[in-house]
Amino acid sequence: MAEESARSVRYYFLEIMFFKKQHSLYESEHTKFIKELKAKNPGMEQRQVEGRALLWDKAPLSLDEQERIKQSRLRQQAYPYQSKV
Repeated sequence: MAEESARSVRYYFLEIMFFKKQHSLYESEHTKFIKELKAKNPGMEQRQVEGRALLWDKAPLSLDEQERIKQSRLRQQAYPYQSKV
């Protein structure tokens, strides 16, 4: 019984290895398109990094500036459409 289970485990791992190797050769059309696009436009990735830095990467705020921003915020009503009583 132990030999059969060891054999089945061995075959199981061999099948997994075979399928991994077989699937690692697959390349989707989307991946091919992206690779071709990068090959045609070599500076594209650098421009993406620069664009991200322009829009999203911000310099860290000092503690004094964080405190000033926190104090300058106005408290919002729980329900903005209700008139103040």
